[in-house]
Amino acid sequence: MTDVLEAGSAPAAQDSTQGSTRDRREDGAATWWRQAVVYQVYPRSFADADGDGLGDLAGVTAHVPHLARLGVDAVWLSPFYPSQLADGGYDVDDHRAVDPRLGTLEQFDEMVAALHGAGIKVVVDIVPNHSSDQHRWFREALAAAPGSPERDRYVFARGRGERGELPPSDWTAVFGGPAWEHVGDGEWYLHMFAPEQPDWNWANREVRDDFLRTLRFWADRGVDGFRVDVAHALAKDMSLPLPTAAELAADDLPDGAHRLTDRDEVHEIYREWRELFDSYDPPRTAVAEAWVPAHRRARYASPEGLGQAFNFDLLQADPDAATFRRIVDDNLRLARESGASSTWVLSNHDVVRHATRYALPAGTDLRTWLLSGGTDPAPDLARGLRLARAATAFVLALPGSAYLYQGEELGLPEVADLPADVLQDPTWVRSAGEDKGRDGCRVPLPWSAAAPALGFSSGTPHLPQPERFAGLAADVQEGDPSSTLSFYREALAVRRRLRAEEELTWVDGTGDGVVAFTRPGGWTCVTNLGDEGVELPGGTVVLTSGPLDGRTLPPATTAWLVTGTAAR
Repeated sequence: MTDVLEAGSAPAAQDSTQGSTRDRREDGAATWWRQAVVYQVYPRSFADADGDGLGDLAGVTAHVPHLARLGVDAVWLSPFYPSQLADGGYDVDDHRAVDPRLGTLEQFDEMVAALHGAGIKVVVDIVPNHSSDQHRWFREALAAAPGSPERDRYVFARGRGERGELPPSDWTAVFGGPAWEHVGDGEWYLHMFAPEQPDWNWANREVRDDFLRTLRFWADRGVDGFRVDVAHALAKDMSLPLPTAAELAADDLPDGAHRLTDRDEVHEIYREWRELFDSYDPPRTAVAEAWVPAHRRARYASPEGLGQAFNFDLLQADPDAATFRRIVDDNLRLARESGASSTWVLSNHDVVRHATRYALPAGTDLRTWLLSGGTDPAPDLARGLRLARAATAFVLALPGSAYLYQGEELGLPEVADLPADVLQDPTWVRSAGEDKGRDGCRVPLPWSAAAPALGFSSGTPHLPQPERFAGLAADVQEGDPSSTLSFYREALAVRRRLRAEEELTWVDGTGDGVVAFTRPGGWTCVTNLGDEGVELPGGTVVLTSGPLDGRTLPPATTAWLVTGTAAR
């Protein structure tokens, strides 16, 4: 066995004046997130209660029993705010309201009450990098003159050329196309994503204060935490002259000094947010979506900042034992540095589902594969699901929090063959058809095989469900002990029983393609990502991701074993 690896310890207050905050942050009610299982709900595709084909808050409330029986600790709700859906709800018209198509504030309160009544925490998505172009403040900015206070809430700049007819720079937006949009008076506004998503100016005090009001609005309604979208991009240096796209790409500035992302001053914003979070009892939590180099992630996850940050390393990796072990080593070290716990993610609303990624040969270009309609290369979906279940059991055994994406408990594959005329992701249009986008992982869930729209809605779903989803419907899997749904339920129940201190010890000498570790209390996890079966160590098997061959662990399978008192 090798050295014991520990995750970060619970954060402590900075001085004696914060004693009560320190005590609250170290008790169980305040640290629930450290080893929580968090289930991501993409509301528009989860369940539709009113029959308009779009999932809604009442649909979430109706399925709280499913979430409770699954055994999750929290639900993370992707945006449910008023939106024109230029980017799946991440173009927000009003950050302190509910989209009328998804419900009302009263229905939001009912959903929170139902989840809390089932012992499930509530985390909501906050989108602070941009608003939608329908936000009241942006409409005021367009109606106001250059240099006005209204325009200063956003990132406006004078265009190049005699009349400002050329964009201020040649930057490209994340979704393709130019990052600047002309407003007709010589000025342009910045949108690092879609044109319908103008970027806020976070150097403006009014913007900062308004977001503090937004955070307090939802915290006062019982929200337990926040997932912070594009957390790395709020602070920007727009001083002239603006660099070209080539200069940005070749930028050799030191860490924290890039013009557009991961600037050091972004943490000034999050320190203010932390003060607000800590004013609640228990303190509110937050997790950063921060696409930054690994060594920069700890600052977002610090006790003085958001408290936790996503690591997407496993999500981006092929299923390989040595790679998985290195990723875990690296991220437990980062957790120690930040004082947070690590986060483990295999799927979410932005990526091809991992049951399908693992069904493809290692190194497959997923963008090209999606453009082929999911046929080139042909996926081995049975193998993909076996590996997905094995990887999920590996992740759930790790110290830290695990984030699940809706439908993975049903073993749903990516829907790669959606026709072009139903695609909603802006990347499809903005890339001129070179990037099919993310709709394939956002297809509505199948709840009942025999019901219209597979139980998702009494109307026509906003994205079509493939026929193969019927065999994966929740009611089909309900009574099958070998189903993926039954596996997830059992894994979460056993995990809750075995959960202990945030540390692990690697087990060496297990053979090529095998990664194994022990957790305190006599819990051992063995994952076989090799080509041959391996003999299991001693102990009582309490969970497997697939069938065993006696005491032999087949390829693409994980087993949990316990010894001593844990076996009882």
